[in-house]
Amino acid sequence: MPQDETAIFRPLHQSARVSARLPGLVPVDHSDAHPRWKVGRNEANMAHWQKIPGGLTAISAGSRTNVWGVNANANIYRFTGDDANPWVQIPGGLTDIGAAADGTVWGVNSAGSIYRYTGDQGDTNHWKKIPGGLTRISAGSRTNVWGVNANANIYRFTGDDANPWVQIPGALTDIGAAADGTVWGVNSAGSIYRYTGDQAG
Repeated sequence: MPQDETAIFRPLHQSARVSARLPGLVPVDHSDAHPRWKVGRNEANMAHWQKIPGGLTAISAGSRTNVWGVNANANIYRFTGDDANPWVQIPGGLTDIGAAADGTVWGVNSAGSIYRYTGDQGDTNHWKKIPGGLTRISAGSRTNVWGVNANANIYRFTGDDANPWVQIPGALTDIGAAADGTVWGVNSAGSIYRYTGDQAG
């Protein structure tokens, strides 16, 4: 079971998807597609949240059954679906993780290396290294994967592992991608942006 200084919470009334990247971050997303989860140190004012055993520093919920997180030691955990015994450790070491509704999972490690989970495909290595370097990553679906690097450059997955990334204009420090193609991000000043480059005009 993951243990560190942070706590894990799930809302009592699940109705939305959230990728919580930093302790105490509670993104606001009121879609009806996926459950919200959060990690944080402050347990005050948590009346609408159910505390889940364990400790993580980053978490991503692609669906009710596809919830993944990492702890301060870069250990990787997947939600079992059982609140009494909620986490199973997955081999590898990551500092950020993105889980999608279709079961896709991507992650990055402390060196910026990028990995896609392949353990559900019979791969005993569990992860496939993808060329490139990112500090944050988000997977909305198998085809909608976005990330940012240490220089705040923005990249979108091309679908081709041999030439995986196309740079998108702009500068962000964190990013969130959804199953329907929606992409949001924030920059170093805390400004919030929604991607519109896929819209005509």
